[in-house]
Amino acid sequence: MANPFAKTRQASDPYAIYRAGDLTWHVLKTYKMPKSEAKDPYARSLVAAKSDATFGSFELGDTYARDVRSFGQLIAATPAWLEAYGTALQRQRGLPTPAAFLELEA
Repeated sequence: MANPFAKTRQASDPYAIYRAGDLTWHVLKTYKMPKSEAKDPYARSLVAAKSDATFGSFELGDTYARDVRSFGQLIAATPAWLEAYGTALQRQRGLPTPAAFLELEA
């Protein structure tokens, strides 16, 4: 089975959006399958990050996947992302898709 999140997306169409204070991560790609990521503390994801320090602009780069999910709160996700990484409560309640969330923020 292939990694469902291996194809790089644009910052305006991420797989998921996480937020921690003024820091926002748009997850654009993962390099490993979700099950493999859980076993590797050095697994990384390609993200577009935005904060006050970036003056409201996105900066692209790799970051540890566990840091995004540990420190950030999942606020929007595709159904596939929610199934792979969401908690049971998040799956039950549902979250907006990234497109719907970004539309509301505009």
